[in-house]
Amino acid sequence: QLQAWGGGLVQAGGSLRLSCAASGRTFSNYAVSWFRQARGKEREFVAGISWSDETTAYADSVKGRFTISRDNAKNTVYLQMNSLKPEDTAVYYCAARLDRINYSDLVYLDWGQGTQVTVSS
Repeated sequence: QLQAWGGGLVQAGGSLRLSCAASGRTFSNYAVSWFRQARGKEREFVAGISWSDETTAYADSVKGRFTISRDNAKNTVYLQMNSLKPEDTAVYYCAARLDRINYSDLVYLDWGQGTQVTVSS
């Protein structure tokens, strides 16, 4: 089971850090990704990290502003979000899958509960 937290309300240009942890197991051999879903829109890939070699991937819309990282000791994945824009407003979900990062949410079986990020203009 995954737990995600760290969302909140922030002004445009501000920063937030999201966290995702697994209970009962480790992320070894997993890829962990963040997705988001804005109201009325489909869920979309934001960023992903491969636990084994720390390979990362980002959606074009967040490149240069968001950074995904992991803490092996804490078995936690972080999403540092800087220079936030109103269009980043969404519910953010973390998800995990064995094997490599994938941009499709359909192939992820383990999901966190979602955390709301709201960016005001």
